[in-house]
Amino acid sequence: MEAAKLSREQKVELYTRLVASYPDAVLKGGTVPYTSLNGRMYSFLSKGNEVTLKLPAEERIKFIEKYKSRLAENYGIVQKEYVVVPDNLLERIEELKLYFDISYKYTASLKPKPTAKSKKDN
Repeated sequence: MEAAKLSREQKVELYTRLVASYPDAVLKGGTVPYTSLNGRMYSFLSKGNEVTLKLPAEERIKFIEKYKSRLAENYGIVQKEYVVVPDNLLERIEELKLYFDISYKYTASLKPKPTAKSKKDN
């Protein structure tokens, strides 16, 4: 059984430290802190108090098995590319950085999302 869960404040602090440890990452958002690249999110701290990472299929499977994790679910929708980072791993930033790097590189390999045109441009 997992030890007492981390508070939201503790998770925000640990997630902020994780993002700060990666030179190309920029923390965005207020209520839902997140990182994105080319218009695609690759990590975030959900309103449900879970840190998630976007991983490629093979790494996702390995991560879920190794850390007894699961796919992220928000607003009743399973987010099939995102895994939940267990609290005990979030506390081990050095170990978690490997997966943050995989997440960043995976997202960088994806086609950038097209930007929406402003209605003022019409």
